[in-house]
Amino acid sequence: MTDADSEYLAQTRHKAQVLKQVLEKEFQALKDQDLTHFDELQEQKLEILSFLASEDLLERVKIYTQDSNKKTAMANLSAWEDIMLLIADCKDMHSRNEMFISRKLETIRGALQTIQSPDPMNTVEVYDRLGKIRPNRSRQTMGDA
Repeated sequence: MTDADSEYLAQTRHKAQVLKQVLEKEFQALKDQDLTHFDELQEQKLEILSFLASEDLLERVKIYTQDSNKKTAMANLSAWEDIMLLIADCKDMHSRNEMFISRKLETIRGALQTIQSPDPMNTVEVYDRLGKIRPNRSRQTMGDA
């Protein structure tokens, strides 16, 4: 393995570690509802994912795993296994963040549906822009009938 190969492996491992940190920060931003910070993290995450999904990386993995020197091949495989374990952790963290977002969206949709529901049994009071309770729409429509 050349110095350039070792450096590339180190760079790949570093990118995977940074991705893990970004995903942890992303989860914290979601919990804190800090959408500005969440959006900033997306650019950084996209850059790292672009690197990890590059054709160049795929070609290097193929070369490292097909090395004819068994000692070098074993060292390469061990290094790649470490990187793949990091990436598997990142995948789990990404799934966790995705589930968190999905649950938040479901909650918001449910709240919106409750507020906008024409159900006459709905007793949710809605405020207008001035902070006054808006008359219940269902009562108004029943009076028109």
